Amino acid sequence: MNMPPQITDRTQLRRNRARAQADALFLQETAIGEVQDRLSMVNREFTAPAVVTGFPELWQNAFPEAHCVTDDEVLPLQDASYDLVVHGLCLHWANDPVGQLIQCRRALRPDGLLICLSFGGQTLHELRSALAQAEAEITGGLSPRVAPMGELRELGALLQRAGYSLPVADAVPVRAMYETAWHLMRDLRAMGEGNALTGRLRRMTGRGVLIRAAEIYAESFMDHGRMPATFEIVVLTGWSPHASQPQPLRPGSASAHLADALGTRQTKVGN
Repeated sequence: MNMPPQITDRTQLRRNRARAQADALFLQETAIGEVQDRLSMVNREFTAPAVVTGFPELWQNAFPEAHCVTDDEVLPLQDASYDLVVHGLCLHWANDPVGQLIQCRRALRPDGLLICLSFGGQTLHELRSALAQAEAEITGGLSPRVAPMGELRELGALLQRAGYSLPVADAVPVRAMYETAWHLMRDLRAMGEGNALTGRLRRMTGRGVLIRAAEIYAESFMDHGRMPATFEIVVLTGWSPHASQPQPLRPGSASAHLADALGTRQTKVGN
């Protein structure tokens, strides 16, 4: 069996999360609120929920009836045991994101709901751009600094690959403002979202690179004296397959013509 590439250093990730500060977890709180809002719009009562998260205590407080587990490579979830699984803003650190979604689907009962939240490709684009330019100028190269994050379309496609029915993907933009780029970088560490990539530099980043990155950040992105930071939370929803769910019609089985609906003339195309 081919093992997925080990992009994330799970040991370092656990260290980063252990140093997280409760008052800096506003993005986790945003994700929790997003889940609660979406569940309020689903006309169903969920009695056996589970949550996969890097911050079990925080999510357990929000969903006291849920079985909360950490986002290990192998999820400690029993097959076909839950009617709702929430994957809470940690898929971007998964070495095998499709595998995580498949494990969640297996844990769901038939017609169970998955809500998965992950950072999308627009997240921290300002910081990534400034760091890349600064490092290229000063060292002549680039090193991995931010976890790879898929675009909305790519993340939505993961649901289909994982075997979910009725897949939907949408994005929730969050824009935070900071006094300086230094305050943003300090906040990222306090969120537990510091660099945990396997290929990261194993030494401290040179101060010259960081100073130059802060200068580029201010030159390129300053907005009314503050530094904006974009966070894109992608929300994926899908259902474990069940016979009662709507099924797509077979090709050619339509009983009406599109031309009739549009009020236009239908023209046959030759071979």
